[in-house]
Amino acid sequence: MSPETAAQGEIVVTDLDPNFKYEVAELPGGENLRYCFTCGTCTASCPIREVNEIFNPRKIIRMIVLGMKERVLKSEFMWLCTGCYSCQERCPQDVKITDLMNALKNYAVKHGVVHPGVAAQAEPIYNDGRIYAIEDFDNKKREKLGLPRVKPRTEDASKIFEVTGLDKIVKKG
Repeated sequence: MSPETAAQGEIVVTDLDPNFKYEVAELPGGENLRYCFTCGTCTASCPIREVNEIFNPRKIIRMIVLGMKERVLKSEFMWLCTGCYSCQERCPQDVKITDLMNALKNYAVKHGVVHPGVAAQAEPIYNDGRIYAIEDFDNKKREKLGLPRVKPRTEDASKIFEVTGLDKIVKKG
């Protein structure tokens, strides 16, 4: 089978990782993965699914079970989860789907895969200690309210990034 055919959605058995489902099940949040019987309640209750059909929690779980590790890690859908817990609260099998999505995000980052939007948010945090830079104007408003000035740069965030290895991801993106 050619790579072009596989890219069109067909599953190439040699690309599957049969241990992926076990790795995910070992993650905090992935413990109840094996209880899913693909009823679709999660997908039906997902507000993101209403606006973006790419996000389908049931499909994500099936892909994990099938061992489609590369497709799961490189797909956008896990990054789209808003953490609203609608799916998790309605799941008849107590699959912690929102927790599973968070576990997948952590797993992806650990394996060097980060959504460009997350990397874009992480860069100013690494560089400045916050997503939005504090301007002189902001500090003047703070002083008027009796609040202390905010330093324009903090070393704490950079240190956390370096200790955890996230600095490599930010620099890579």
